[in-house]
Amino acid sequence: MADKSVTAPPPPRGAGASGARLWRQVLGKYGLEAHELVVLREAVRTADLVDKLSALIDRAGLIGDDGKMAPAVVEIRQQRIVLARLLSSLRIPAEAPEPGFAERRSRNQRRPGTRGVYSLGGGA
Repeated sequence: MADKSVTAPPPPRGAGASGARLWRQVLGKYGLEAHELVVLREAVRTADLVDKLSALIDRAGLIGDDGKMAPAVVEIRQQRIVLARLLSSLRIPAEAPEPGFAERRSRNQRRPGTRGVYSLGGGA
């Protein structure tokens, strides 16, 4: 992914406010390969779906008629995970932290090794 300051192409047809904003922010700063554009399109759709689910939760509430967590609450959590994974797969560099951030951190958050991958047989 090349770091470019270019005019972004228009967002995909049907993109909502959040999806269009995400599209413009990413493509306004980075030039993506064709396979990365496919991932970004899915991220746009997912961002818009999260907005729709959030609006549904605002209207219907967190608890369903049966007294259990509303299905939209469970689904929005899953869609947020999907969105985070899609965006992380694009390997977009994190923005620079605000001044003084490093001094306020209580400990280093970097951990060695790869997260989520375990050896066969259950051993570490």
